[in-house]
Amino acid sequence: MPLQANDFPAIADLMPELVAMRRDLHAHPELAYEERRTAGIVAQALRLLGIEVAEGIGGTGVVGTLRCGDGPRTVGLRADMDALPMTELGRAPHASRHAGAHHGCGHDGHTSMLIGAARQLARTRRFDGTVHFIFQPAEEGKGGARRMIEDGLFDRFPCDSVYALHNWPDLPLGTAQTRAGPIMAAADRFDITVRGKGGHAALPHHTPDAILAASQLVGQLNTIVARRIDPNESAVLSVTRIAGGQSHNVLPAEVGITGTVRSFDPATQDRIEAALRAAAAGLAVAHGIEVDVNYDRYYPATVNSPAQAEIALAAARAVGLQADMAPRGAFTSEDFAFMLQNKPGAYLWLGQGRPDPGAEGERPLHHPCYDFNDAALPLGVAWLCEVAARALATA
Repeated sequence: MPLQANDFPAIADLMPELVAMRRDLHAHPELAYEERRTAGIVAQALRLLGIEVAEGIGGTGVVGTLRCGDGPRTVGLRADMDALPMTELGRAPHASRHAGAHHGCGHDGHTSMLIGAARQLARTRRFDGTVHFIFQPAEEGKGGARRMIEDGLFDRFPCDSVYALHNWPDLPLGTAQTRAGPIMAAADRFDITVRGKGGHAALPHHTPDAILAASQLVGQLNTIVARRIDPNESAVLSVTRIAGGQSHNVLPAEVGITGTVRSFDPATQDRIEAALRAAAAGLAVAHGIEVDVNYDRYYPATVNSPAQAEIALAAARAVGLQADMAPRGAFTSEDFAFMLQNKPGAYLWLGQGRPDPGAEGERPLHHPCYDFNDAALPLGVAWLCEVAARALATA
C-alpha cells in the first residue's frame, strides 16, 4: 500500500496549501534566470516563517537560513525552480498558462516540498544547528548551481553538507533510491561544422561534398563508445541533429552536426572527446574540407559522498520509505553536481510512479503531458526534514 498524506500526521495540515502552491507554480512556469515570480513566492513564504532570506543569488536564487540551538554544524537543502522551454499538452486545470514553458520535470514539486520542509522545521525546531534552504534557478542546462556558487553561495552560507532530491516516475510512490558515487552522468554537448565550398549537385567533382563528409562522420562518431571505450565502463554518444542544404540541386557549403555525450568518469570523457576530435580531423584531411569542433562539458557527473548517501537512505527509511541503494547511475544529468564538487552530500531519487503505469497522468520526465504527482509532496517534506536533522546530528 503506497504511503499517503495521512501517513504523515505531523505534516498533514500543510498539504492543502502546498498542493495549491505546487499547482499555482505549475500554471505559471518560468524559464532559467526568469524565475522572478517563483522566487518572490519563495521569499515571501520563508519570511512569513521568520526565516532569514537572501535574494538575487546567482541571478534569481533565494536562500533561507534557520537556526536552532547552539550546534555548530550546518546543512544545505536544495530545490530547483525553473521550467523547461517546451509547450505543455496536458489538460489539467493547472496546466501551463505560458506558451513555450512547462514544468515538465517537476521542479514545481521540488520547490513546494522544500517550502513545506521549511515550515515544518520552523515550527518544530527539532534540530540543532543551521539549515540553509537553497532555491536554485536554471537547472535545465543553464548552470544555475555553478552561478550561485560563483556568486558566493557557500561563502555566505557555509554548509558542512548538502542534499537534494528529484521526483522519479520510474520508481513507485513510497520508494526511494540513491547510491554512493556517481548517480547522474556528466553531460557534454558537441557542435561540429563541416565546411566545403558548395556547388552544383550535377557537378560534384568541382567541390568537396559537405553532406557526404558529415554523413561519414556521423557513422564514425557512433562507433566511438563501442570501439574506443572499455566495455566495463558506461557512456553514451548520440548525434541529435544534422542540418545542411536548402535545395535539391545544390551541394551546400556547410553542414552542422550536434549531439551529446554522457559518462560517469572524467577519464572516459577525455577519451571520447579526443576520439571525436581525431575523427573530425581525419575527415577533414580525407575530404579536403574544414571541420570545426566545439565541445562543451557543461555538467559534471553528480557524485554522492558515501557517508552522506548512507544518511540519505537512513532518513528515507526512518520516514517510512522503502529505500534501497540504486544499482547504477542514470545517464540523465543534474547541475546539483556543482554543489557536490564543493561539498559532501547526496542526491536522492524519490519515487512518484503510480501503481497503474500508463494511466492518465503517468508520463515520464520532460514529456509534454508530464505532471508532478502531488501524493509525493508529504514524502519529500518528511525526508527533507529528517535528512536535515540527521546531517546536523552527525559528528
